[in-house]
Parts: sequence; C-alpha cells; structure tokens
Amino acid sequence: MLTTLTFIDIAILVAYFGIVTFIGWFVSRNLKSGDDLFLAGRSLGVATIGFSLFASNISSTTLIGVTGQAYSSGISVANYELMAGFVLSFAAFTTIPLFLRLQITTVPEYLGRRFGPACRKYFSALTIFLTVFVDMAASVYAGVVVLQTFFPSAPFIPLCIGLAVFAGLYTAAGGLRAVVYTDVLQAIILLIGAGVISYMVFSQFGFSWAEATKALPDGHMSLVRSADDPALPWTGLLIGVPILGWFYWSNNQYVVQRVLAARGIETARQGAAFAGMLKILPLFVMAIPGAMAAELLPNLENSDLVFPTLVADYLPIGFTGLVLAGLIAAIMSTVDSTLNSASTLVLHDFAEVKERGWSEKKIMQVGRLTTGGLIIIAALWPIVIREFPGVFGYIQQVFGYSVPPVVAIFLLGMFWKRTSGKAALATLIIGHLISGTTFAYRASMAAAGQADGLPHFTVMTGIMTAFCLVLCAILSMILKPEHEFSNELILGKQDIRPTTASAVGWKDFRLQAAIVVFSTALIIFLFR
Repeated sequence: MLTTLTFIDIAILVAYFGIVTFIGWFVSRNLKSGDDLFLAGRSLGVATIGFSLFASNISSTTLIGVTGQAYSSGISVANYELMAGFVLSFAAFTTIPLFLRLQITTVPEYLGRRFGPACRKYFSALTIFLTVFVDMAASVYAGVVVLQTFFPSAPFIPLCIGLAVFAGLYTAAGGLRAVVYTDVLQAIILLIGAGVISYMVFSQFGFSWAEATKALPDGHMSLVRSADDPALPWTGLLIGVPILGWFYWSNNQYVVQRVLAARGIETARQGAAFAGMLKILPLFVMAIPGAMAAELLPNLENSDLVFPTLVADYLPIGFTGLVLAGLIAAIMSTVDSTLNSASTLVLHDFAEVKERGWSEKKIMQVGRLTTGGLIIIAALWPIVIREFPGVFGYIQQVFGYSVPPVVAIFLLGMFWKRTSGKAALATLIIGHLISGTTFAYRASMAAAGQADGLPHFTVMTGIMTAFCLVLCAILSMILKPEHEFSNELILGKQDIRPTTASAVGWKDFRLQAAIVVFSTALIIFLFR
C-alpha cells in the first residue's frame, strides 16, 4: 500500500530515476555513429556483458512470473533459468564465434547471408513481433501489476505509458551503451532486493529447509518432475526447454546484441560464462521464495501478485524502496533492451541502412524515431496480456510455438553446407503454419474449459523442432542452393578453439564453459 512507503523508500526511488536519467544524458553526448547507438561501438567488456545479459533477461516478467509459477506449481519453473548455463556454454562454441567472426549487426543478417534476403526479412519480422509483443509489453505489464500493489489508485494504462516512455527516452538518447551501463546498475539492485526478500521469507521457517519442505505440498521443492506433471514434465525439460533456451540466448536479437557489441570473441565468451553463473541465482532468490509463499500466502487468486505481496507483507521499513527500485530496474532493463534491438532490426533488416549508404546522422535520427514508435506498442499491448492467465505462461507458450522452425534452420545452416535457402524458407512457413494452428487450437480448447489431448507445450516444442529438422533436411536434398556462399558462414574447427594466445588457464573459455555446465548440473541434481 502507499502507506508502506517511507521517506527513505521514496528517496531511493527518486535517486534511482535520477541516476538512470544522468547515464542516458551523459552517454548521449558521445554518440557519433549507428554502431555507437546499436552496438556501443563494439567495446563492451566481460563484466558489462555478463551483468547486462543477466539483467536484460531477469526482467519484471521473471520476478513476477517465476515467483508466481513457483507459488502455484513449485520450483521446477527455475529450470528455464538454469538452462541458460548449458545453452550459453554451447553458444561459446557456436553462435558467439561465428557471429563475431562475421561482424554482423543483427542475427537475421546471418540468415540473409546464409539463405538470402527472404529468410532474413521473415526472421527479422518474427523477432520484432516476439521482442515487442512478448518481451517488452509483458515486462511493462508485470511492472504495473507490482506498482499497483503499492499505488492501488493508479490507473493501469497511464502507468503502462509512463514506464514505457521513461525507458524509451533514455534508450533513444543513449543507445546500447546507455542500456548496458544501466543494466549493470540494475542487476546489482535487483540481486540485493531479491536477496532481501529471500532472507525474510526463509526466516519465516526459522531458516530450516526441513521445516519449509515439510510445510509445502509434495514435490513442490523439486526441479525434476514426473512425465505427467502439468507445470513442467521431465520430458519437456529434456527435449523442449533446451530448445527454448538456445533460441533465447543464441538467436534472440535483444540478448545477442550484447554479445555482438563485445570488443572481441574471447571477451564475448567470458561474458557469456559469467552470465551463465549468474543465472543460477534465480532459483534461490525467486523460485524458492515463491514456492515457500504457498504456505505463507494461501489462497491468492492471482499468482502474479505473489512477489508484490511478499514485498508489502514481509519487508522491513526502508527496504521496500530498494526492492521497488530493483523491480523498476528490471522493467527498464528489458524494455530498454527490446526497444534498442527492435529499432536495430527495423533499420538494418528492413530499411537496409548499410546498403543505402545513409549518413551516420540520419541513421541515428531514424533509429530514435523508430524507438519512439515502438514505445506506443509497449505501452498499450499490456491491455491484452492482462487477460492471459499468468504472465510467465504467456511468454513461454508463445515462444514455445514460435521457435522450432527457427532453431531447425539455424542448426542446419551452421553445421550443414547442403542446407538451401528455399528449404529454409519453406521450413519457416510450414513450421509456423502448423505451430500457429496448434497454438490456436489449444487456446480455443482452454477457453472452452476442455482438455486438448496434446502433450505439454515444451514436449510439443521438441517434437516440432525434430519435425522441422527432418523437413528442412529433406527439402535441402531436393532443392539445390540458390547461390554460392563462403565457407566462413559454416562453423569450422577454428571456432572451437581460443582465438588469442592469452586465453589460457582460467581465461580459456572451454574451462569456463565446463565449470558453468558442472555447477548447473550439480544444482539440478541436488534439487532433483
């Protein structure tokens, strides 16, 4: 409630907004080119990349969604977060060296060079849709849900507009450099705020894991569930979640853009490893507190209210402002990231500013205008999202039915030279027609309150990806490649080795990847 905010709380919030505004203004003075606006001049370091990857992913939707779903069905939802350790390690051997070696600006640019302009524009349009209508708008929605807990009289739509406009202004002004600098600040605030929540919730059980587990439903604190589990069966964890994770961390422009902005391949790999280790934390500071809330906050009608209710009920005076700052930081981190990446896609994949020879001044002007237009969608689409049962479910299911054809053509395109552009485009179209029809069928059956008879959506993701792989391979053997392309577009032996002589010992990305994989696997084993 509004009365729970003390002078200290409000001062922290004001200070946060002041710092972010200053960063946007300060960075904007030094922008000189489109590369500065969209890729921070390709100058980002290890810590900046790692914190920025973490912060842009751990958005308000994660705070609200993970704690909410953990409240409803247990900590298995944390598998979506833990999977980042595996897929980022895989990316260190695949997309990271390939994309940086090619010096691309957007992920669809790779498909354009590999398969032709039609695939590039198709995937770019899909990415813009997912970025704006899923990631960005869902983050604004989740943030408003929390803010309305403390300001119940604040109307929904004006709050949406205010959050989207504020993020848009400093993104348009400072570009990716402002985004990643504020991401570092936001990641630190977020971890402190979520850590305080976790401490206070665990204290309600006397800091006893045995007491907490005893008070909760059977299996609530287990990561690995039975094959018929409605939240996340082990089959979906095995064949679906890795595909969703690999798309998100290797093909999603607003995430990959940070990697593309690295000062070198080894820097990008080390930053990815750092982010992979950070992604272990959501289990402890989001999923476990959310699961414990099932005992502390019984009978909540809307699981999306778990996090804000924990903040309001269990934080001591003075800490609420810090957590709210962390929440707003998370909102800003995702919204600014998605705005910047979506405008990058529009200018480079549709306006084709490189090919048209636009001046750097014109690129920056149009980029900022594009960001302004996208703000409108971010501000208004949450009206639709609030009708969906659970923000995290909204995000995961939309991605679950969108990514299989994309993952299929990327994997074949990187590893198999025979893959043709016509086959890739046909796979995208056919795959999305099938998955879109399936999604619509499930939605209609759910609206009618009837069972659809289909497996869990993560299992469907795995099945659809396998189908698209086979389809693309068969079509590629029938349809010859339309144009010649360089072998540099295919992964080679050079991509699995360090690119600099100094990348030895702890700096060797292969050792770092092994540590991340082992640590993540150990956590899953311990909480199985």
